Amino acid sequence: AETNRRLENILRNASMKDKTVIITTLNDAWAEPGSIFDLFLESFRVGNQTQRLLNHLVVITYDPKTHARCLARHNFCYQVDTKEGNFTGEMFYMSPNYLQLIWGRAKFLGSVLEMGYNFLFTDTDIMWLRDPFGLFYEDADFQIACDFFNGNSSDISNFPNGGFKYMRSNERTIWFIKFWINARIYFPGFGEQAVFNMVKLHPLIAHMKVKIRFLSTKYFGGFCEPSKDLNQVSTMHANCCIGIENKVNDLKILLEDWKRYMALSDNDRQHLNFSWTVPQRCGPTPIPVDPIPVDPIPVQKEPQ
Repeated sequence: AETNRRLENILRNASMKDKTVIITTLNDAWAEPGSIFDLFLESFRVGNQTQRLLNHLVVITYDPKTHARCLARHNFCYQVDTKEGNFTGEMFYMSPNYLQLIWGRAKFLGSVLEMGYNFLFTDTDIMWLRDPFGLFYEDADFQIACDFFNGNSSDISNFPNGGFKYMRSNERTIWFIKFWINARIYFPGFGEQAVFNMVKLHPLIAHMKVKIRFLSTKYFGGFCEPSKDLNQVSTMHANCCIGIENKVNDLKILLEDWKRYMALSDNDRQHLNFSWTVPQRCGPTPIPVDPIPVDPIPVQKEPQ
């Protein structure tokens, strides 16, 4: 009860008028001085009208050291009580600790929805360059960024990236996030992104009328598929990139590119066709061949 009161207090203080909060998670490796968390916060400060959004950002931490580091830099930090798992140090994609963290995070986000708050979840290695909220679809329950975008926001065969997702709090999304989490029992050893790819065609989602939209890389880009037009870009994600050093290297260059762009006159921004000098150490991998799962969850095995 005390934990819930503490969380409710932070969410209430950080939320926008429509009860929306921005949420990120942080472990100690990314919280080190000069590492990804510092770059993340800097992006809000050098972005175009993004600094005020820091007032609505809640940072979730998993250990006292990271929590103290967060509080030294930001107002709204919430330490999750973790009974199991070691979430310190660099966490490698799909390792057991990584999976435990990811699914624990999904349950936490579900509890945020149940408390009546909408959330925009963002990985900390995403640079915020413009306010994204005006770019979301007004009629969608769940919106998610893509590693690769095929041009159709309603096409379920897009390649989603769970590092940036916007969910409105309603009965459909509360059901959906539970369904998504429960589905992991059919796909042991998979993370939330992979399981979402497995369940996104499940007929129960259509039956429950959950409206899903995929966000264009024109606005929500990354190193897999960069946003080409700096006059349009909202966020840039250090995806298609392995290792903290490589991420930090390319994100620093990205922010320098952005600062040079912002220093241009309005006329030059429109006509110079300024572009990124990244990725350098990171970079796109070939687009996967078949995003549609061959064997989605059996219909009769509906999670409780």
